[in-house]
Amino acid sequence: MGNDLLYGKSILITGASSGIGAAAARVFCEEGASVVLVARREDRLTALVEALRDKGAKADYVVADVTDPADAARAVRFTVDTHGRLDGAFNNAGIGGDRTPLHLMPDDVYDSIMDTNVRGVFNCLRYEIAAMLEHGGGNIVNNSSVGGLVAIPTAAPYIASKHAVVGLTRAAADEYAKQNIRVNAIAPGSTRTEITADWFGRNPGLEDMVNSVTPQGRTAEPEEVAAAAAWLLSDRCPFLTGTVMPVDGGFINQ
Repeated sequence: MGNDLLYGKSILITGASSGIGAAAARVFCEEGASVVLVARREDRLTALVEALRDKGAKADYVVADVTDPADAARAVRFTVDTHGRLDGAFNNAGIGGDRTPLHLMPDDVYDSIMDTNVRGVFNCLRYEIAAMLEHGGGNIVNNSSVGGLVAIPTAAPYIASKHAVVGLTRAAADEYAKQNIRVNAIAPGSTRTEITADWFGRNPGLEDMVNSVTPQGRTAEPEEVAAAAAWLLSDRCPFLTGTVMPVDGGFINQ
């Protein structure tokens, strides 16, 4: 047990009700962590926590919307109250939005994407960092995207939001490095989640096109992305902060 990657660590996961977040809950628990799952859909959180507990894991949940600062603060406070500290956080909550040419993009789509993908991460970082400062440090991983490193047509607000996550990651890493807080990001490529299923479903041929320009030639499983986040949250990479790790089958190398 003691050799598990996240043995004994208390970790908060946002956007934990599906996709990469739910996979992270399973992977982190398998690696010995105690997890607090945060999302808006209580029915999914309840089912996931019950499944994790049935396997002997320590798992709890908080129904919260991270775009609300009070909800983000409450989720962090619950984690500290339940486990005594916050060792790590995976800020994964995010949305994709419609694929629309920039000049036709509705205001409400832009507002929704930026609010969830940027303000949500910002809110979480504020309260996570404050909690970690009180307990000697910690590790944070933000979920960006290959869209935070390169451009993808007809997705301007999403691209802007994920570039902003990269900026927040680097800023926080620089600011708190001397306080023993590491902040990194992952940049997943095409991954089998509800967001990509929706995009692929509404854009026939898109998945084949994306796979054709991905050296590994396939879409990732969410557990593969979660495994990268687990490593960054562990103590196996103590000199790594402010980095953005592509988990993309080689996509951005093309």
